Amino acid sequence: MHRTSRARILYVEDDPSSARLVQRVLEAEGFDVRIATDGIAALEAARQLQPDLILMDINISGLDGYEVTTRLRALEELKDIPIVAVTAATLRGDRERALIAGCDGYIPKPIDVDRFPQQVEAFLEGLRERIESPQEKADYLVEYSRRLVERLEEKIHELEKAHAELQRLDKMKTDFIILAGHELRTPLSAIYGYSQILLSMPDVPGDPEAEGSPRHLLHQVVQATRRLNQVVDDILNVFLIEANKLELSMGPVFLHSLIQSVVRNIRNLGPERQLTFEFEGLETLPMITGDSQRLFQALWHVVSNSVKYTPDGGTIRITGRVVERTVHLSVRDTGIGIDPADRERIFDRFCVVEDTMLHHSRKTAFTGGGLGLGLSLARGIIEAHKGRIWIESEGRDEVRLPGTTVHILLPLPES
Repeated sequence: MHRTSRARILYVEDDPSSARLVQRVLEAEGFDVRIATDGIAALEAARQLQPDLILMDINISGLDGYEVTTRLRALEELKDIPIVAVTAATLRGDRERALIAGCDGYIPKPIDVDRFPQQVEAFLEGLRERIESPQEKADYLVEYSRRLVERLEEKIHELEKAHAELQRLDKMKTDFIILAGHELRTPLSAIYGYSQILLSMPDVPGDPEAEGSPRHLLHQVVQATRRLNQVVDDILNVFLIEANKLELSMGPVFLHSLIQSVVRNIRNLGPERQLTFEFEGLETLPMITGDSQRLFQALWHVVSNSVKYTPDGGTIRITGRVVERTVHLSVRDTGIGIDPADRERIFDRFCVVEDTMLHHSRKTAFTGGGLGLGLSLARGIIEAHKGRIWIESEGRDEVRLPGTTVHILLPLPES
């Protein structure tokens, strides 16, 4: 057994049959062989494995073997690892191109299974192939550089084409959501309106609290329609923001009364949660200019999110102050907190941190469900008012309860 027989070898090959053949031949001789099936996987595997030798198929998909080799040679921790081309590219100049790209040797396919382990052993023990002629080396280097530029140009065109197609599909999706939202609003308005008319009729029997009575059933229809209308509004508004089509009806906004209204609305949504709301500095906040209905939506989603992730017995503290022509609102809870990796991601639309298998629709229930649109909508509305929103939290801990603070900045009117 040679001293290199337990060497770690990374074989980059996208053809399963070739990969199995080489792996079996070399493992029969005692080598430790790992397989990477594409260029990106090869780069990651090489960083993690730190192999003693890399066998490189040239004609792999994505990044080809030339490009992967050139990239490996640029990595400080990998630049001295021997790389040997094992390839069916056997035309005139293929060997020289592999060496120019950074390979230390060249073994043509199909491999000779009897000689192959000895060939690998030789490269592990220091064999290196070279292009002897300086002029020939310079000529191939120019050709290789030109080829890389052509490949780069080709990839850029492919990316531009793919990006344009994604933009087209994204616009189609956004337009569909906006149109569907408007179409859904019409029947929802009719259901809600007629249900309210029926509830106003004194001859409808029963009591709203008497389960199963006609008046109770109508009341349930109204509540469900209101909830469905809110879901449709949230979806529509998120996509209007993304399409830069959200319209604001600007006017005077008094944040103190707006926040009080938000808290009252949330408290009335369902079974009462045992939470304490505290307020500081809101009464002295100056008037701002904005869309009061949109800001109500944004603040509702922020506060309801704090309610959702704060267990009973906790506190939600809402404070306000003026800092350099800007109103600074903060909503701090004593809830379970949020992982640092999720602090920015939760502003993405449809982001749901909780397990969706545990989803339920009560918005104020502890860790209750949702579509993952609330904070995305809040950010869009705040930014449409030239403001800013961000989150601070030490992390998520359902025992220690580190809490979360949401900060909102809104500009004051120009003097």
